[in-house]
Amino acid sequence: MSIIRSERTAAGLLLGAAALGLLLANTAIGPALLDLQHTHLGIGATDLSIGHWISDGLLAIFFFIVAVELKHELVVGELNSVKKAIHPAIAAVGGVIVPVAIYLAFAGGSGFGQGWPIPTATDIAFALGVLAVFGRGLPNRLRVFLLALAVLDDLIAILIIAVFFTTDPNLLELGLAVVTVAAFGVLSRFLHGRMRWPIGVLMLLLACLSWWLVWDSGVHATIAGVALGLVMSRKPAGRVAHVLEPWSNGVILPLFAFSAALVVIPQVSPSELSPAFWGILVALPVGKLIGITVGGWLGSFTKPKRERSRIPFFGLVTIGALGGIGFTVSLLMSELAFAGDELVRSEGTLAVLLGSAVSIVLSGLLVSALARRYRRAHPHPHPDAVAPSATPEKSADTPIKSP
Repeated sequence: MSIIRSERTAAGLLLGAAALGLLLANTAIGPALLDLQHTHLGIGATDLSIGHWISDGLLAIFFFIVAVELKHELVVGELNSVKKAIHPAIAAVGGVIVPVAIYLAFAGGSGFGQGWPIPTATDIAFALGVLAVFGRGLPNRLRVFLLALAVLDDLIAILIIAVFFTTDPNLLELGLAVVTVAAFGVLSRFLHGRMRWPIGVLMLLLACLSWWLVWDSGVHATIAGVALGLVMSRKPAGRVAHVLEPWSNGVILPLFAFSAALVVIPQVSPSELSPAFWGILVALPVGKLIGITVGGWLGSFTKPKRERSRIPFFGLVTIGALGGIGFTVSLLMSELAFAGDELVRSEGTLAVLLGSAVSIVLSGLLVSALARRYRRAHPHPHPDAVAPSATPEKSADTPIKSP
């Protein structure tokens, strides 16, 4: 399982699944795959298409892992104090504001303004994968800064999904979901000893019930995964996330990427593509790079003068380029933002894939250049340097990477 925990492997599987989905959607078997994706499958009182079982159901597991990582960083990690969090927080906010502004400059007056959240997300698994592949010898503080920034980016994305993609929620069901989530959290404190298995089964039932209540209330169901990850006791949550991580990296995220990329490329000229397409395509690679770089530079002034050079300006530019790799959450937001317009949703998906591809190439070049510069300046590798050749097995208390 250790190879599937690898950042490089996770990134490769995600990219390969998305490319395969896009390719097959535009071949002779494309219509059959799209029909399968839209086939409804009822389980109990829940009737969803296969595509929605993936994006609303399986992806909740991924968001559970994201929440566990977020809680770890907030409690004992790189975000456990204002002093530590302020620099990556300012960079993360810059990496949201500038892409939104660029998107709205393209699409704000076109009737597609609701797509503004799409270019705000960073796929941390992919970004760390690129850093691992091309960043041999780089100091680990760059990876730590990128991880902290992306975790905050995840938090912003979660809040956006919860607030802006919720319509007329059923408050009674939400209230019941709060009760079941709270019970799940309380039981997790007793998840040890001989009662571990009975309590574990009861927690699983409560998790499923919480998911159903959130889904049926009108709130996007992935928020249930977030809530469960945040309330679960930290050590057992780390163990569960550790067990789930290979399934998330190897099955859930590639399956979601494949499903989300099942779009037929519109047979139109570039001039006929919607402003939303161009807004996403430019905002992801350009907006993220500018926003994170400027935010990171401004945030450096919150540190003592002697610490400001620990991440050089070129390092901030490189991290900004890595931040433009959207993929998972950007694809989800595209589905949610343009749920009522299949053509624009397809264009949004293509824009996310193309914008992320530009960011992958650009960040790969910048990471390689930065790594060469650092190796020349430091011919003897620092013990904390990024080592892409091996990914050690993580313990249950090690932070779980989240896209």
